[in-house]
Amino acid sequence: MSSHYTITQLAQEFDVTTRTIRFYEDQGLLNPTRNGQMRVYSPRDRVRLKLVLRGKRLGFSLSEIREMLDMYDAEPGESGQLELFLAKINERRGLLQQQRHDIELTLKELDDIEAQCRAQLTKVKVS
Repeated sequence: MSSHYTITQLAQEFDVTTRTIRFYEDQGLLNPTRNGQMRVYSPRDRVRLKLVLRGKRLGFSLSEIREMLDMYDAEPGESGQLELFLAKINERRGLLQQQRHDIELTLKELDDIEAQCRAQLTKVKVS
């Protein structure tokens, strides 16, 4: 692992735009140093970017991601971060299960309405 990374290297590695990385920086999720005009990202920034992107894929908001990342540096440190992450996972899982249930109900309703429309269409064509 390198001791530092450029914004271009991180963008290529994680298949995101440099604008995305700058946005996460503006949100306080990344904290690069500067070498003149060039941003220099540490291995810690690289790991944080990886965690931010994973959090986004899992559907967490940036504020939730920030809260989880900030727990690592605060007491009780990594154990607190992991406990918070587990709680967030359970919340997210519950929300997704509810959404799946709602989608299944909506699909059933669409099936019922479709069947009614087809039956009515058959009656109309016969008449």
